[in-house]
Amino acid sequence: MAPRHAPSHPGGVKTEGSATARGAIAGFLENPVIGMAPWIIFSLLVGPGRFEIAVALALATTIVLVTAGRVINRGSSWKLLEIADLVFFAILAVVGLLASEETRTWLETYAGEVSNIALVVIAFGSMAIRMPFTLQYARERVDPEYWNKPTFLRTNYLITGVWGLAFLVAAVAGAYGDLVLHNPSNIWTGWIIQILAIVAALRFTAWYPEVARARALRDAGQPGPAPPNLAGMFVPLAGLLVPIGIAVLIFDDNVWWLGVALIVVGGLLTKRLTAHD
Repeated sequence: MAPRHAPSHPGGVKTEGSATARGAIAGFLENPVIGMAPWIIFSLLVGPGRFEIAVALALATTIVLVTAGRVINRGSSWKLLEIADLVFFAILAVVGLLASEETRTWLETYAGEVSNIALVVIAFGSMAIRMPFTLQYARERVDPEYWNKPTFLRTNYLITGVWGLAFLVAAVAGAYGDLVLHNPSNIWTGWIIQILAIVAALRFTAWYPEVARARALRDAGQPGPAPPNLAGMFVPLAGLLVPIGIAVLIFDDNVWWLGVALIVVGGLLTKRLTAHD
């Protein structure tokens, strides 16, 4: 999947530094992870007493990213995720302003699960209509000749599906904390499990395309790098166990032993996986 060649600057005069910077920003904005940033911010931040600030930050992030996308990537198409961002958080903002105190309390408790479920529907719904939401971003980063290649399509279906599963895990964890534990601020269900799911999806998004490209070259009999080792997929997750262990020691001293175990296991796993990467 070769990158699309950048068009020459219409004025014919452009410094290499500015071109590189603009290209880096454009590439940043064309990443589907950026489209999910408002949802991630909202789902991790919302909770009792934090609904208004969570909505405000998510909506502000959406507006900034959408505006930047239109300015930097002129001619870029509107994405399903961008539209969903604007509609969802604008509606939440209006509801938050007009809702009764009782409704606002409900939103503070369950809006995180609502947003996660909404993303699950977007992910699997986009796959059902044969337009996985990552595909719209990916098509702007490769030449049109690759758009209908099986490897390209399969990669986007897999990445979109992984994000759907990640937000499903986050929704279930949050719901368990709210409905079973009756503790929306529980460190495990409200933070650790959800963060691990999101980090796993982030890592897969970065790791799998390299695997797919290497396999495609190998199957075509062309020279190229070997597919990345599976261990490389899990290195960031293993490394994340250390700060999670520290957080457990700080915020949940009832299971201090688990915090210590996570720190030790995280360090050992990271070392082991790095050696095999």
